Amino acid sequence: MTSQLTAAKQSPFGVTITAEDILETLSFFDSWEERYKYIIDLGKELPAMDAGLKTERQLIRGCQSQVWIQEYGEAGKLYFLADSDAFIVKGLLAVVLAAYCNKSPSAILAFNIESYFDSLGLIKHLSPTRGSGMKAMVARIQEVARQAG
Repeated sequence: MTSQLTAAKQSPFGVTITAEDILETLSFFDSWEERYKYIIDLGKELPAMDAGLKTERQLIRGCQSQVWIQEYGEAGKLYFLADSDAFIVKGLLAVVLAAYCNKSPSAILAFNIESYFDSLGLIKHLSPTRGSGMKAMVARIQEVARQAG
């Protein structure tokens, strides 16, 4: 488990890849096809999640694809490992983790995720089930933050 905490802490999301970075980068692309490619590429940067962590407890309900999120807390901050069986969903996880990783529980709960999603323009370009899945991911992370805070 320690190596997985180390992987979560070394994740670029929330550190060198922030929500602001993603917003700025997406603004350079003219088409949604280019934006989707960028989001899929972000998903490729997620740290590996051990298969042993992909349990029923970590499985996110409400997602079209299989999605797992494992949380870790250390020194007042929360870190997350996440994975999915779909490339685009891994990218969506990366978008969410950029906003939430390496933050205190109070910072996670204070972050205006709806405004972030609106600024990205992402939800309106996703199928309803993918949009619901993103909201389920956010709900899990916010619940973890409430319990940790």
